[in-house]
Parts: sequence; structure tokens; C-alpha cells
Amino acid sequence: MVIEQVLISDIKAIIQTSKETAIRAVDHERTLMYWKVGQRIFEEEQVGRDRAEYGLYLTQLIAEQLEPEFGSGFSKRQIELFRQFYRQFPIANTLYSQLSWSQYKLLIRLDSQDKRDFYIAETVKNNWTVRQLERQINSSLWERLLLSNDRESVLAVARSEQNPSDAKEIIKDPMYLEFLGLKRESSYYEKDLEQAIITHLHDFLLELGNGFAFVARQKRLHIEGDEFFVDLVFYNRLLQCFVIIEIKTTKLSHQDIGQLQMYVNYYDRYERRDFENPTIGILLCADKNNAVVKISLPENNKTIIASEYKLYLPSEKQLIDEMNKEIEKLQKEE
Repeated sequence: MVIEQVLISDIKAIIQTSKETAIRAVDHERTLMYWKVGQRIFEEEQVGRDRAEYGLYLTQLIAEQLEPEFGSGFSKRQIELFRQFYRQFPIANTLYSQLSWSQYKLLIRLDSQDKRDFYIAETVKNNWTVRQLERQINSSLWERLLLSNDRESVLAVARSEQNPSDAKEIIKDPMYLEFLGLKRESSYYEKDLEQAIITHLHDFLLELGNGFAFVARQKRLHIEGDEFFVDLVFYNRLLQCFVIIEIKTTKLSHQDIGQLQMYVNYYDRYERRDFENPTIGILLCADKNNAVVKISLPENNKTIIASEYKLYLPSEKQLIDEMNKEIEKLQKEE
């Protein structure tokens, strides 16, 4: 019977929710335990004559006493992490129950408090898993957003203290699409890239950023008897506007920009409601010439964005080189 099916479904949902709540509660208690261990070690360390040497002695001593009884979770490396954890998060009330110890271990390794604050806010707001947080850190989300925004704005948007006022505050350049599984050496068509994005839509939405919802693929437009097809259409609830994405697997041309501008104009005139903001267009391309993009668009342009895509996550050296290159471009443009 339908009633019985609903009843069983409701009970299963209650059980699953309770299990998840219990797991989070246990993990938070474990996190607090590690914090308290770190606090106790730090307090003891402060009474040592040579704090550096005494600190090394303490972590070694504690590991030798605890690891045989409590296992590898209390190795010397873990003990050092507990101490570092307390030093970076010295106020217990600032620890989030939504974050697991595995996520805090990723956050501890970050090199600035601003960066930690950003990833904490994004993780809590978006309910990221450990894998998702690790990927966003490895893909340098913080640095990519900083290239086109100031530090205060990026943090304010992440903490939901303000809504983004410009699409560039949440749209990244470049975008990393390693999750699509496409090989750099292989040749592929735009439809192949588009299909891969649809297949991995959840991961693509994560890379796009906050507030995106999928609307359509190959959206047909009728303009005076002619037909055009928009690759991908999204809606962003934070920006309150449609976001059109055109995919180009070759170097971006001024004709591509003109085509996307036509699609944006169409949506503004025939799809956008009075309460919504102007449509945003993103050219997702394999390569681009920033000077061509800049000259092809009006000086006050805020609706057309060209973003390169990369099919692999960068190494640390590649990331530094890429960031320096982008900073030099921005300085020249200014």
C-alpha cells in the first residue's frame, strides 16, 4: 500500500539522519579531544627553558607513551599536529561542529589565517566533503578568486556577509576540469567536452562556484527564422541572473565573443524578468588572448567573461608560475 511505503520511507529517513548526526557528534568530540591534547602540550611547552628543544622532547615522549596503547593515531607526527591545531585555533568556541578532523588537518596546513577563514566559510556554507575541500585547496580556489578581487571582498562573500556585486567575484579563471577525465593529448570536439560536463554536472557546479543551478543544454533560439543553439544555460541565485556558457576547444576569437554577446542580448530581451540582473556570458575556452578579449568588449563590460579551462590540476611550481603570469597581466592592464 502507498501509506505503508511512505511510512517505511519516513522511518528510513529518520534512521539515516540520526546516524549521520551521531557520526558528526562523535567526530566533533574527537576533534575537541585532539584540541585539548594540543592545548595541554602547548601549556607544558611554555614552562620549558628552551621551548624549541623542549617541544621536540615532549612530542617524542608523549608519542612513545601513547602510541603503544592507543595506536598510530597518537604517533609523533599526529602529536605535532595536535599542538599545531591548538596554536592555529586557540579558542575552542571557534571550532565548527560541521567540520571533521580530516578537514581540520587540511586547514592546518594552509599558510595564512585569511586563507583558512575562507575555506572554513566555504566548507560550512556548501557542506563540502573532505574530498571536495581537498580538491578546492589543490585547485587554488582562494588564489584564483584573489586575482580579480580584493581580499576583503572574497572573504565577505565566502562568509555571506555580502552578496557578490560582480560576476568576477565568484567566476574563476582558469577553471580546472580534471574531473572530466579528458586527456590533454587527445583531440576532442566541443560536443565531447559538453557531454563530459553534463556527465559530471555535480563536480562542474562545484567548480563554477556558489549559487549555480543547471537550466538547459543546447538551448534552441529562434531569431527571425534562423536557429541558434546555446551550449549550456545556468542560473545563479546570488547574482540573480542567467549565466550562459559557450564552449570553445580552440583559441578564442573575436567572432566567438560576438556570438556569445548575441546570446546574452537575446536572454536579456526575451527571457530576463524585470527583477533579475543582466545575463552573464562565459566563454569557456582552451586558450585566449586577453588583449583581444579586452578590445572586443566595451570598457565598462561586466557581462562577458572569458575563462580558460585546464584538464589537470597544477603542480605547485605550475601554480606559482600561472599566478605570477596573471599578476603581470593585471599590472600591465592597469
